[in-house]
Amino acid sequence: MIILGLNVGVYVKRNILILRLKGDLDEASVSDLRQRISKYIDDYHIMHLIINMQALDFMDSSGIGFIIGRFHQLKKNRGEVSLCGLSSKMEKIISISGLSKICLIRESEQAILLSLGEKINEK
Repeated sequence: MIILGLNVGVYVKRNILILRLKGDLDEASVSDLRQRISKYIDDYHIMHLIINMQALDFMDSSGIGFIIGRFHQLKKNRGEVSLCGLSSKMEKIISISGLSKICLIRESEQAILLSLGEKINEK
């Protein structure tokens, strides 16, 4: 799915939702993305949201708010948000914003899936 400068790959595996973001996660893209992803979480009874930021070029406070909002949505059912593929720029944003205190941070999707006990299937 493409939303105003943000290309979003969406993959569901049981109760795990994987988002692969490419482009800019900002005010222009977040509104539509928030609505769509919230629907996925509800419709598929998602417990684990994995956000792959490897190809993310930019994220502003709207993007941080999007992640915090999904954290609260999943927390209601004891779910969690995990982030991976962080560039040094994204690591700094994640750390300063406090997201590193509420999200599991791993190097890759595979590392997160392994920690969740999932078998790895390559793309």
